[in-house]
Amino acid sequence: MSDETPISGSTTPGWFDISSPDAARARQFYQEMFGWPIHAIDDTYALVGGPPAGGIGQAGPDSPYTGIVVYFPVDDVETALLRAEKLGGSRTMDPQSVPGMGRIAVFTDPDGNAVGLKSP
Repeated sequence: MSDETPISGSTTPGWFDISSPDAARARQFYQEMFGWPIHAIDDTYALVGGPPAGGIGQAGPDSPYTGIVVYFPVDDVETALLRAEKLGGSRTMDPQSVPGMGRIAVFTDPDGNAVGLKSP
């Protein structure tokens, strides 16, 4: 166990993303399952209202993951991603800017679970 101070941010998820080989089917499933309000941006991605808000997107051959990823707010995505790697995680998606969201990145923990990071 590391004696360094943990990355600051929130332990409450700030966003979720579901990546599916059939995004239209996934949107219909979750809308009917949970009554989520869904706003399709295009054929490949839709926004889900609520707290926490999220999205459902089309997974393709170059997608960094398939399934659900929960994004946790951090002060700085790059710093948090480096810390995850130092602790045994592996980078899955490099930091990138997303309009209206800020910066995001994804890593896998030592057990292979995908975890997202989100910063302003």
